[in-house]
Amino acid sequence: MTSAIDLNALKSKQMASWASGDYAVIGTTLQLVGELLAEACDLRHGETVLDVAAGNGNATLAAARRGGRVTSTDYVEALLERGRERARAERLEVTFQAADAENLPFPDASYDVVLSTFGVMFTPDQAKAASELARVCRPGGRIGLANWTPDGFIGQVFKTLGRHLPPPPGVQPPSLWGVESHLRELFDDSAREISVARRLFNFRYQSPAHFIEVFRTWYGPVHKAFAALPADAANTLERDLTELLERYNRTGPESLIVPSEYLEVVITRR
Repeated sequence: MTSAIDLNALKSKQMASWASGDYAVIGTTLQLVGELLAEACDLRHGETVLDVAAGNGNATLAAARRGGRVTSTDYVEALLERGRERARAERLEVTFQAADAENLPFPDASYDVVLSTFGVMFTPDQAKAASELARVCRPGGRIGLANWTPDGFIGQVFKTLGRHLPPPPGVQPPSLWGVESHLRELFDDSAREISVARRLFNFRYQSPAHFIEVFRTWYGPVHKAFAALPADAANTLERDLTELLERYNRTGPESLIVPSEYLEVVITRR
């Protein structure tokens, strides 16, 4: 079993990873996912909403546009600042607060809706994070999640990264949050109902080389992976990612459109 100190060390490494690059460059392209999740949760005007591991605020903005009273949280302050900039530009009233998804600084049952898009799935202690989401959601409230699946494109990207830089032994892969049976294990004691839909998000870039350039520069985990590898190994990683992109590309060689499967999850709190 992975010890607490191992999980704390992993969390520190993850924080440094997500703080590197600028996730907002990638994150803003995923705004559609936040809008769809807000609709799936059937947000009511005036409801209290917590966005956990919010990144640059896609679900935050989607909820605020629907009249939610939103608190947006992340453990990387630089990402919260990107969300602040976007909220100011749209004149949306949002509270931004640094917070750890595994130790949320809010009372029990304090939110009507708790959201996370491709965020909480990366917590080292998955059971603790799920427990915290359930704890701060009121009975009858909703927990809305968007999680990459293991077999989808982004799941395969992380599998590829793991072949080149193996994670510590015993650490659960983030893509388990994209497995329905695992979600039911995590939320079995707190859920009255769990609704799951499989969706596709299309990454749209000029070419595999363009995708890799953008992710290598701005997306923390990919940025850190390339930086950690010697030149020969980095070239091999680039080749493997190129092959993956070409395999998933659903258009011709003149462009790149890569569908990536994710689970859209709505959990009704017991």
